[in-house]
Amino acid sequence: MAPVAVSDQSTATETKTTVQKPAATAKALINPFYSPPTGDDGDESYVHANYKPYFPDVKWAPLGPIAVTERAQFADSEKKALFSAVQTVKHLTPAIGTEITGIDLRQLTDQQKDELGLLISERGVVFFRDQEISIHEQLELARHFGPLHKHATTPIPREPGLEEVHVVYNDRTRRPDPSAFSKIELWHSDVSYEAQPPSITSLKVIAGPEYGGDTLWSSGYALYSSFSPGFQKYLEGLYAVHSAVAQADGNRAAGLPVRREPVESVHPIVRVNPATGWKAIYVNPGFTRRIVGLPKAESDAILQLLFHQIADNPDFQVRFHWEPKSIAIWDNRVATHSATFDFWPHTRHALRATPHGEKPISVEEYERDGKAAKDRQVEIFKQLGVEVPSASNGTSKARGYND
Repeated sequence: MAPVAVSDQSTATETKTTVQKPAATAKALINPFYSPPTGDDGDESYVHANYKPYFPDVKWAPLGPIAVTERAQFADSEKKALFSAVQTVKHLTPAIGTEITGIDLRQLTDQQKDELGLLISERGVVFFRDQEISIHEQLELARHFGPLHKHATTPIPREPGLEEVHVVYNDRTRRPDPSAFSKIELWHSDVSYEAQPPSITSLKVIAGPEYGGDTLWSSGYALYSSFSPGFQKYLEGLYAVHSAVAQADGNRAAGLPVRREPVESVHPIVRVNPATGWKAIYVNPGFTRRIVGLPKAESDAILQLLFHQIADNPDFQVRFHWEPKSIAIWDNRVATHSATFDFWPHTRHALRATPHGEKPISVEEYERDGKAAKDRQVEIFKQLGVEVPSASNGTSKARGYND
């Protein structure tokens, strides 16, 4: 029997509306993953000042079961409505990442949104540039894919009515301290500790440096495909704990409110994306803490292997350089991501809209009603008419490949 979530969750309600204003110091050295962006350079003439970080001191009830509809099930697999309206569709790597030009995200029909959702689930992340979409329109697009998540600890914009927006903001007052974190720790899938973590998430950069501040995504499909059949099968039977505790502790250490008490949930290490039926590794260094039922040494060894493959293997990754008005939309169920923190003392500012997805589905759960969960790479080989490589017979040969 599959493990159940360690902590249940329900509909959020507010009980208080006062504001806690943190006292930031320009010399503070921080771990950017667990420490909230409390800094503010005080520039009220900044064009996006109304979207700067704000920490309302409110209390929300736990989250409970959330009804979601997988929009990709309504999509045309050939995506004719979407592709007929764009100028170009360019795949950036074989494993992950596609850039689309010539379309305005504000003008998508529901059919085009469904097909875009399927494309995102297939490709992991899709990029757009020169998008005039406002944050209110971005939220409306995100709601097409599911009810929106309200983050328990991170900032929201100062502008009223935007509690479902996650603010990503750093300026010269927020200097990273490399002694406080390892870059591997910054790889994550957004709020994977929730009982129903996000699905089709969007992030729009509204201000950023000329260079630096890129984001990388790593494919959980490709990571699963890279392993031997025996190890794949072993991982399919494992579950891991994802925890919000460190993030909540970061707020409390900074004297900031925690709007919803932290939770821990247990999710399958290999989950099946219902949009594609493909298997993906679902762990991340930011929130995954241990594997249920294994000795600590074994759990640590497996998680470190997975974490390092996510962060270190370039074959699974795509890197995107942001420009103002760029937007990325990705599937948190299959893609892990991390931003570079190489732009200090410049400002980088982005807004995120985050729909809830389904409770992560294990291979066993997915296949109970006769469906077959699939390996993405095997399916691609079949489409190309390429013989699927078989397991090694124990001998090895030099690859003869160098670059």
